[in-house]
Amino acid sequence: MEGFSTVPDPAVSLVRGIPLAEEPGLGALTLPGFLREVVERYGPNEAIAQPRTDGSVERWSYDDLWAHSTEVARALVASGVGKGTRVGILMTNRAEFVSAAFGTAMAGGVVAAFSTFSTPFELDYMLAASGCSVLLIEPQVLKKNFVEIVCDLEPAIATAEPGEIVSLKYPFLTHIASLDSPADEAGVESWDNFLARGAKVREAQVEARAATVSPADPGVLLFSSGTTGRPKGILSAHRGVSIQLWRWRRIFGIRERDRILTANGFFWSGQFGMAIGGGLSSGGTIVMQSTFDPEETLSLYESEKVTVPMGWMHQWDQLAAAPNWNAVDLSSLRTVGETSPLRKHPTVKTDWQEPTRIYGNTETFTLSSAYPTGTPEDILKGAHGFPLPGMMIKIVAPLTGKIAPMGERGEIAVKGATLMLGYVGVSLDETLDDEGFFATGDGGYVDVEGRVYWEGRLNDIIKTGGANVSPIEVDERLRQHPAIKVVQTIGIPDDALGELVVSCIALHEGAKLDEEEVRAFAKEQLASYKAPRRVIFLDEAEFNQTGSAKVKTADLRKLATERLEAEET
Repeated sequence: MEGFSTVPDPAVSLVRGIPLAEEPGLGALTLPGFLREVVERYGPNEAIAQPRTDGSVERWSYDDLWAHSTEVARALVASGVGKGTRVGILMTNRAEFVSAAFGTAMAGGVVAAFSTFSTPFELDYMLAASGCSVLLIEPQVLKKNFVEIVCDLEPAIATAEPGEIVSLKYPFLTHIASLDSPADEAGVESWDNFLARGAKVREAQVEARAATVSPADPGVLLFSSGTTGRPKGILSAHRGVSIQLWRWRRIFGIRERDRILTANGFFWSGQFGMAIGGGLSSGGTIVMQSTFDPEETLSLYESEKVTVPMGWMHQWDQLAAAPNWNAVDLSSLRTVGETSPLRKHPTVKTDWQEPTRIYGNTETFTLSSAYPTGTPEDILKGAHGFPLPGMMIKIVAPLTGKIAPMGERGEIAVKGATLMLGYVGVSLDETLDDEGFFATGDGGYVDVEGRVYWEGRLNDIIKTGGANVSPIEVDERLRQHPAIKVVQTIGIPDDALGELVVSCIALHEGAKLDEEEVRAFAKEQLASYKAPRRVIFLDEAEFNQTGSAKVKTADLRKLATERLEAEET
């Protein structure tokens, strides 16, 4: 299909996007360069609207965002951040997350974003694996106090002076600063005092540092669930991240002055790319909602005249059930797909086509293939898009490890402009094949016109509510319960979440355990979205195994699905 992708050899499953140089809409390929370019283009436009707990709304223009980011950068320079220093950001969707991310890049550092869903167990691992030197925290997120959690993980922090942390557990960590704190607390500095550190650092020094950042430099470190059971640290270059920030505007059809709202964390690549990238690259406004609350979301849609709602299907279902559903005016909403419950609201009038037929991974900082909104049905053909500019996709035959014939199913492998620099602590040659492709663990095929068809996971990673969950990680936790003898966690298709996390369990003889007890035990060390939504108790003999003693997950998934369906009838 001319203009979308190329098929070098129609006999084999290898497709390429057009050259990156031909992609429309790209700008500077570093985070500081991206910010400078959008600020020069849209300076007085409103960039961020941040509702505060007192009912007010803090508003930043693009010029304000530059000023706040520079202020953070100066404080980081004063705190010892240098070229390649990793700066941890543990925050929900807040204006300060955005200024901290760009400020880190302007100072020459690497953004290491941590999920606010993290349990102490998970956060402990990520702090150690990231090697961050500065940690910027939102202290109170729902029922979690992250300052207390961090001090519990490393008691040396609680007895240190701010900026003088000496930790053997986290040997690179020297500074912690906390939002919303009126004063310093133990080894944790208040946000105002942290920013005051930068008073003696000249703005010209920050600009000089920002100018040295190269597109090839490490830019962002995110963590995603993996097959090893622990979160994987995925390091991306400025170039790959920036490409995605620019292209989401085109994929979503975002316009200047659009107003985008998402309540999903920027510590996930999809939200970082879609909301921050799509919003700022277009001159739009990002309306910040720290955590998802259906009633509040609907009120913000109305009061902030939101045009681009971003979220997951299960969140749309909750909106339709919110008590103020029938009372709000949602006529400002423009980008609402035909399958979204929002489309059924009497005030919503739009014919926008949601670009749901896309494919990507955190390892490519979101998209590898996509169709932009408005693509005609005769081109869509049920696929997940054409390879994006600068990307190559091949299908590998699982049994031989060789490229599959055209149209045959196998494992999707990718390489190209947005592919990660690698996993933290893993040599790149252990991750890529001999041709430099990354094996995604996803199954699918390509057609002779260059379309990519994704058919699901080959390695059983569960995609639920927009997040990845490793069954191995869940199983490792549940095996610690003395009553559990055998456990295998699987994903069951679910209309709202994509997949439902379901744990199948066999108990030791004479042991007693109910579903709620299992879920509560899991939540002690796992983020809430990783804990099983359902628990099915089986006899050990019902776990059909291979000759190498591995549970046949396909058989188990079928059995679990039948059990759940039987409960509903």
